[in-house]
Amino acid sequence: MVLDKLKLVPHKPGCYLMKNKDGVIIYVGKAKDLKNRLNSYFHSSHTGKTARLVSEIADFDYIVVSSETESLILEINLIKKHDPKYNILLRDDKSYPYIELTEDKVPRLLVVRNVHRKKKKTRLFGPYPNVYAARKVVNLLNRLYPLRKCRTYQKRPCLYFHIGQCLGYCTHNVPIEKVDNMVKDIVSFLKGNHEIVTNKLKEEINKESEALHFEKALELKNLLDDINVVLVKQKIEVNDNIDRDIFGYYSDNNYLSVFIFFIRGSKIAGHHHQIIPLIDSEGEEMTRYIAKFYDKALVPKELLVPDIVDADLLADYFKVKIKVPEKGVKKKLVDMASDNAKKQLEDEYDLVIKNEEKAIEANDELRKVLGLDKLDRIELFDNAHLFGTYNVSGMVVFTLGMPAKNEYRKFKISVDKNDDYGTMREVIYRRYFRVLKDNLIRPDLIIVDGGIGQMNVAKEVLEDLGMNINLVGLKKDDKHSTSALVTFDGEIPIEKRSNLFHYLERMQDEVHNFTINYHKQIRSKGLYASILDDVPGIGKERKKELLKKYKTVENLREQSVEELASILPHKVAQELKNILDSMEE
Repeated sequence: MVLDKLKLVPHKPGCYLMKNKDGVIIYVGKAKDLKNRLNSYFHSSHTGKTARLVSEIADFDYIVVSSETESLILEINLIKKHDPKYNILLRDDKSYPYIELTEDKVPRLLVVRNVHRKKKKTRLFGPYPNVYAARKVVNLLNRLYPLRKCRTYQKRPCLYFHIGQCLGYCTHNVPIEKVDNMVKDIVSFLKGNHEIVTNKLKEEINKESEALHFEKALELKNLLDDINVVLVKQKIEVNDNIDRDIFGYYSDNNYLSVFIFFIRGSKIAGHHHQIIPLIDSEGEEMTRYIAKFYDKALVPKELLVPDIVDADLLADYFKVKIKVPEKGVKKKLVDMASDNAKKQLEDEYDLVIKNEEKAIEANDELRKVLGLDKLDRIELFDNAHLFGTYNVSGMVVFTLGMPAKNEYRKFKISVDKNDDYGTMREVIYRRYFRVLKDNLIRPDLIIVDGGIGQMNVAKEVLEDLGMNINLVGLKKDDKHSTSALVTFDGEIPIEKRSNLFHYLERMQDEVHNFTINYHKQIRSKGLYASILDDVPGIGKERKKELLKKYKTVENLREQSVEELASILPHKVAQELKNILDSMEE
């Protein structure tokens, strides 16, 4: 059937969708020439992930388009829509923090991740290597430039006004020219001109030293050191101040290593790397990877890419400059990124890749033990409560043997009582009613942390929903270690220290830790709320504001009386601090 269908495929650009014997789409790709590309799958020898993919292909569909750009756009949209299991390997949940200078009349400085969340024009700077670095920059600028800190204007000046970090815009008429000058300095600094801030700091240090305010001078000196440590990165030889990203690659053993430098203000502001399995050619995988990378990042004015990338296609797709440097400084930068890609693959192959392959082997072993035709997706559940209170459940997902963390889910159970069966009934119903309602991907296997009792409850709910999904439980020994798989036909012992044992143990630890962490968050918030209820002077609105700002008891306990006084009257803040200090750790 497949070979007959191949004869009808035209020599035109488009996308192809590979299907398994159940008609499920397992891979989406694009090609300049559909016929040549599809023939290469069925008339060539393959290794690695490509061989595994080809072994599962039972059918395919294809969509012809009029240009390569259309095929790239269609490919990305089809991957998002169908979430094929072999394209899942391209996923990268990492999103980088940016600094936003809001467009308000008196702006604020914020650390944000979702850079595509607003349609209106905004001022974003980054990406930064991590949240710590971005917050360090924001805190430093807030110390030097007294912009607005509050989300909404208050009726009276807050603590920031009294410590000189805000000009009291809520109650004072501040000349707009003063605000504009601060914004101009901040924008210049965030674009890479650090001299403005360092010179300002040096002037302040000299002023405080001459006034014999040595503690203040030392504090400012520490801020200056922060700039040198956190902000001033490696200088590069291209001094045109153009924001650009530089891509390099290296491939070996059917894996592709990608390395990216983020260049901002003629300095290396950060980097990113990822290792992915090779299914298509190196050029196709790199081009696809770059196109998908900017789902969670802003595209700079220029990209420098290696010669295997389809630069013209990406330039048309992004509407920015895509260059393939052949010589000079820019070629050296691409080579430097490729050298780093090689080092990452060499360093991580034994640690990451072999572990991934072992997980896939263990997943296949589990499939055989349970007698399943396929086992691509597993969903695991665990429950947690404290004497029947703060009752929660957690669900984790493993795909092809690896955790899919962006698909984890938390469930706050509606009834607080010690009823494991009731909890199981509620969470299974809520999850799989949603799967039916939103036509989500169904798992091949559900694992519950418990025995036949919990399994019977889950099975009853699934049958009421008209769903037939394989279901097992996990039995633990006296040392709380996995000892057997529980099925409706009996128990399947698991040999200790086997590959399958480690796989089940890893999944069990993952769902347990995820659920317990959520339980601690809920319990902390509940304790937090009860503490606030006992403090005179904290009413509904103040309680709401404290909960929103500090979120947990641990965060609240770390605050000074002065910080708490930014929300509460000083006397009430002191009373709350006394109560928190008296609590047992």
